[in-house]
Amino acid sequence: MSLIAVTHSGKFHADDVFAWALIKHFYTEPVELIRTRDVNTIESADIVFDVGGVYAPQTRRFDHHQKSYTGHLSSAGMVLQWLKDEGKIQENLFAHLKSNIVDYIDDVDNGRVFPDKAVPCFPNIVDVIGNGLQSLDAFEQAFFRAANVAEDYIQSFQRALLIIEESKRIVVQEMKRAREEKRNYLLFSKYTPWKETYFANGGETDPSQFVIFPNLQGRWQAVAIPPKEHSFDQKKSFPLEWAGKRDEELSRVIGIDGAIFCHKNRFISVFSNQDSLFQSLQTWNLIP
Repeated sequence: MSLIAVTHSGKFHADDVFAWALIKHFYTEPVELIRTRDVNTIESADIVFDVGGVYAPQTRRFDHHQKSYTGHLSSAGMVLQWLKDEGKIQENLFAHLKSNIVDYIDDVDNGRVFPDKAVPCFPNIVDVIGNGLQSLDAFEQAFFRAANVAEDYIQSFQRALLIIEESKRIVVQEMKRAREEKRNYLLFSKYTPWKETYFANGGETDPSQFVIFPNLQGRWQAVAIPPKEHSFDQKKSFPLEWAGKRDEELSRVIGIDGAIFCHKNRFISVFSNQDSLFQSLQTWNLIP
């Protein structure tokens, strides 16, 4: 039998939308949501958020609108903290969700931050989904659409974090191997998120200049490493003669078949296979 969660009906904001997405995604028991302002339904519910005038995690009440609550959380932050305390969310995932989206939702909902309407942040996206609606039924349907967007974000964020955590060991090992082998490139057997770990482990002074890996289309590409994590420059750019050229024209310039593309800003080059990539880079003295 499902637990009953309740939040308010009518217009919604990012905090109650995200709170429901968190419950739906992480709570291990089945939960059904009712959106209402009926006092009896609220009082009898198993979980109540963003309505009810009570903040009491021990009884699963998560409202922040009452004068007695003087903290900084919205219902999203309250529910996230509760799920972590209940052991439903691991500490590292909790910390990343908190710092990357939930703190911002809390700040916006409590008036500490006013989002730029030109920036499609999550609170703005939720506002747009609810814009112009004229009935409780329309708001009901829109709320669940917004909650689906929020849960997709959570799922994607969780997947990306897992991949990043798995990649850290691979990147550090490859940096060490490249130094030992005195080569100026990192080589991965598949695309691996590398930049954050690379610069967190001395990437600015590391002798590597390129990252090489196969892409999702089965082609091989080389990326010129920037001197700093958020820089658009490169430690070593691809040759000016390659810039903006593709296919047969690029192959003629390089003198090797199999070239596909070089970005006009000379930070990425793509080749049909691994051999043509390495032959091209070696011919032009980009790698040893």
